[in-house]
Amino acid sequence: MSHITENPVTQPVHWRVIAAAVAGNAFEVYDFVIYAYFAVYIGQTFFPITGEYGSLLVATATFGVGFFTRPLGALFIGSYADRVGRKPAMILTVTLITLGTLGIAATPGYATIGMAAPVIIVLCRLVQGIALGGEVGPAASLLIEAAPANKRGRYACWQIASQGIAVTVGGLFGVIITTSMSAENLQSWGWRLPFVFSLLMVPLTIYIRRHLPETLPESVKKEQNTLHLLKSMWREHRSLLLVGLGIMMVVSVTSQLINYMTSYAIKVLHLHPGIAQTSILIAGLISFFGALIAGRLCDKYGRKKVLILPVLVLSVVVIPLFSWLHDAPDAARLLTVTFVVSTLITFPTTALLVVVPEMLPSQFRSTGTSLIYAVGSALFGGSTHFILTALLAWTNHPVAPAYYVLFATAISLCAMSLLPESRQPAIKTQSRLT
Repeated sequence: MSHITENPVTQPVHWRVIAAAVAGNAFEVYDFVIYAYFAVYIGQTFFPITGEYGSLLVATATFGVGFFTRPLGALFIGSYADRVGRKPAMILTVTLITLGTLGIAATPGYATIGMAAPVIIVLCRLVQGIALGGEVGPAASLLIEAAPANKRGRYACWQIASQGIAVTVGGLFGVIITTSMSAENLQSWGWRLPFVFSLLMVPLTIYIRRHLPETLPESVKKEQNTLHLLKSMWREHRSLLLVGLGIMMVVSVTSQLINYMTSYAIKVLHLHPGIAQTSILIAGLISFFGALIAGRLCDKYGRKKVLILPVLVLSVVVIPLFSWLHDAPDAARLLTVTFVVSTLITFPTTALLVVVPEMLPSQFRSTGTSLIYAVGSALFGGSTHFILTALLAWTNHPVAPAYYVLFATAISLCAMSLLPESRQPAIKTQSRLT
């Protein structure tokens, strides 16, 4: 697994253009995650199953199906970005996520149209998954290719910072809606408002993406099919792909645990929905500011330290934190746990999206980054909400989610230990995994 060679863009790219590039990413992540924030209400609207956890269990399973189409988006849109360009691929992903969001916002409930309702919701989640699976690779590639060699962390960190913006806006919507509406109105139609809001942002997002620079050099574009590209990438870079997938376990599981905190706080801790939504607002703010800090640390101290140290700390504190939260659940403890866990996972998530595209050459960068992120999200993130709900239902142990995170940290730390340091000043000779 070798480090990348220099691939500078032909002209300098202003930071405002880079911010514009990740604005679309924020829009797509927002559309995808607000489903999780309102899973309790979506489950009761579209999946009227009896039992304490029945509708929530099915709703979280439906949240997961969006992850399982991410690899398709990574495969076809990611390779499209490597063969044709970053810009057209990023416009395509916005179009697809819009279609999925429109379906969720406009579909009547089960009581109105019967089984057609859950079928439509599942299809919409599948489309959203394809879009988000194809988004990460082109966006991360553009940021790495636009960055000076000694500032790749500062540029690439905006990928995660933009997701923090999305989580913050979604959490803010959740707080406002859950605290200002009656429970009846919230269940009836209030949960649809955040989806409607995102549709109003579509024209602006498409406009921004149409004015992005193209950072894939003409010399790299090839008239090759996706299958040939995949074979070449696997032959030359399979070590990096497998290591990246291992790191994605803790990133996906812990990130989805944070998204799950609203349902956990309402169903398990019996806290007010407004307090539960506030935890997501905190998580979004931490992701935004933490990513910006992590990017600078990556450039100053190297990628591996930013990857490994926070995950080590997470493995030590996650069980005590959840035990402390359950002993006396209240707003202060919920927000403290969310703050700590969000901080610890933001740093390795940011570092991962610096080192992976940095170590892949241009002709594989979007496809490889997309596949690592999408397959990891599908295998680990897509199942997390369902597994956490199932663990709570089967064990009746409120700290069960923490044990699943601990398991994920062990796997990912092993993978991180195999990853070479890719920070530019550290590169003296080619480094390979053995």
